[in-house]
Amino acid sequence: MSIVDRNLRLEGSRRSFGLPASLKSSLPAVAFAVALGISLLMQTRQDVDSEPYRYLLTAAVIIYALRAGLSSFSEKRRAKVLRDSPFYTAAGLLVALWDTLSTKLNILPLPFVPGPAQIISVMKEDWNTLLLSTAYSVRLLAVGFVIGSIIGIVLGVLIGWYQKWSYWMFPVIKFMGVVPATALIPIVMIIVPSSFYAGVLLIVIAVAFPVAFMTGVGIANVQKTYFEAARTLGADERFLIFRVAIPGAMPSIFTGIYTATGISFATLVVSEMIGAKAGLGWYINWAKGWSNYAKVYASIIIMAIAFSIVMAIIFRVRDRVLRWQKGLVK
Repeated sequence: MSIVDRNLRLEGSRRSFGLPASLKSSLPAVAFAVALGISLLMQTRQDVDSEPYRYLLTAAVIIYALRAGLSSFSEKRRAKVLRDSPFYTAAGLLVALWDTLSTKLNILPLPFVPGPAQIISVMKEDWNTLLLSTAYSVRLLAVGFVIGSIIGIVLGVLIGWYQKWSYWMFPVIKFMGVVPATALIPIVMIIVPSSFYAGVLLIVIAVAFPVAFMTGVGIANVQKTYFEAARTLGADERFLIFRVAIPGAMPSIFTGIYTATGISFATLVVSEMIGAKAGLGWYINWAKGWSNYAKVYASIIIMAIAFSIVMAIIFRVRDRVLRWQKGLVK
């Protein structure tokens, strides 16, 4: 049997064991329905208000059932639903297992590992404080991230384009870029007495160095033929910088922004734990002091959701800016 025949037979066997598309798209709704059934039917051994958790599971079942039903009207939507199905199915089953081991069987130790019902209940009880803390954190992150990105891009362009800037500033970036911004907290607190502006300055430092480094590297790696072709057509220095160098360095600039996003979140949490009067980092520190780990987990989940939203926005912007790369890279 040739290799081609063997591969065709294997492919055929895989297709014969594959689930129908309609069933596969419905699996996430089934998984969350299983979690809802466990919450309703099994006896609870912990003192927990499970009503908000059950409402959330019911909403998840309805949403994923609607997604599966509506996917039959569009090939593009069906492909997306089928692609997401294994992940959300695993998420639903994981929640069911977590609830079983914690709230139902009391195997996972309290207060360190609360169940999902307890965390959702805490979110409902403390929603106003969590909402205010999230707003404070988003404001601090947005201000620091935007200022740090602008400073990083401008500095990176100067370093990548002008030799003198590269000579003086590139060693500084290489030296200071490896120092965590949180290590500068004692110095920043002396320079900026306000906790909010100190947090902004720390995030600016955390963001500016990786963005400047990757911007400078990106501009230095733009092919010379692009500049020569532009000069042949009469382009001046301003045109070369803004129409050739910066667009050519955009993939590297976004790499620096991705790196800076994760660092800025870590810096945000640590800066809010010191001297801040609100914010998710402050909330985690406060809840930890009372050993209320359900509140700690609740704030971590909200932080993960906020981080995912920020990353989704950055990916959308990147896809729009780098749409010329479509079909050229993997």
